[in-house]
Amino acid sequence: MSGSTRQLDALTGVRGIAAWLVVLYHIRLSLTALLPAQAIAGLGRGYLAVDLFFILSGFVIWYNYADRLREGGGAAARLLLWRRFARVWPLHAVILAAFMAFVVLLLATGRAAPGYPLRELPLHLLLVQNWGLTDALTWNHPAWSISTEFAAYLLFPLLALLRWERLSAPALLTLAAVLLAALHLLFALTGHLNLGDAIPQLGLWRCLAGFALGNVLCLLWLHWRGRRGLALAAGATALGVAGIGLALRLPETAFVPAAFLAGLLALALGRGPLIRLLASRPLIYLGEISYSTYLAHFLLWIVWKLLFVDASLQLGWAGLAGFLLAVFAASAVLYHAVEKPAQRWLNARPPRWAAQPSAVPAE
Repeated sequence: MSGSTRQLDALTGVRGIAAWLVVLYHIRLSLTALLPAQAIAGLGRGYLAVDLFFILSGFVIWYNYADRLREGGGAAARLLLWRRFARVWPLHAVILAAFMAFVVLLLATGRAAPGYPLRELPLHLLLVQNWGLTDALTWNHPAWSISTEFAAYLLFPLLALLRWERLSAPALLTLAAVLLAALHLLFALTGHLNLGDAIPQLGLWRCLAGFALGNVLCLLWLHWRGRRGLALAAGATALGVAGIGLALRLPETAFVPAAFLAGLLALALGRGPLIRLLASRPLIYLGEISYSTYLAHFLLWIVWKLLFVDASLQLGWAGLAGFLLAVFAASAVLYHAVEKPAQRWLNARPPRWAAQPSAVPAE
């Protein structure tokens, strides 16, 4: 098996932008003194970037591992799961430890810490906190999606065995339509219209659907890469679906995932100035450190508010710039000092149950 993970640079750049949309989503209510209401409302949809993550993850995992899993069987599946654990858990554990230290400090100074129940801490350590076992987001809120992604990793070897690559492009489009309809119906039948609703109850299904759509996206790309005009058609489809959904005020679940799917297909197939911009070195780097950005920013924001924001909870331009720089610096440090070294260390020391002679690439 090949030693290095293949990736499409433009999609890596998209991942970096998506991570910062989540950052801005979490701080948006402290920007009302700086930005117009329309901009705040737009930032209020930043949670949809998580759905981009899910689809991108499904694309990348299928692209890099589906064939290898079928060739290597159970041994390759076990090693894949260890590699994914090495990818996501160490940084998660470090941020969770920082939250624990923060809670100790709160309690030591006589403050309440209601959002950090000790009884749920084992669920977070095991990355199962968003498998329908809790009623609310606690501790590091963004880590809910890491929990659901790990569930997708556990199921992926079974998905890979289905040999979806034998399906024609029309059949894959039909499969995508079925997944999109099922996701919408699940939310509608439970009385929810937005993808960000009821995360403890619906987040797992939101992730699994997005991840499976990413698998289908990769297969469509493999069918169509190199064919002229399809990138433009996919981009027009994405804009058309988004425009119709917004004009008719449809529920997010009825059109946003479909627009994301078509838009990412356009980027994966496309060339030209936008692709070159997204594949530029600065945006690729933002994508590379995006996991650190995503996991670290929430605690940084809590601490920043305590240290530098007054009772109005509003940021000035200097405070905003300072926080964004702090997030970027922390992301870079965590990526180079924690995330990648820990990943390399664990990948070099797989447990006996996961070890095998032929390697699965360590993304």
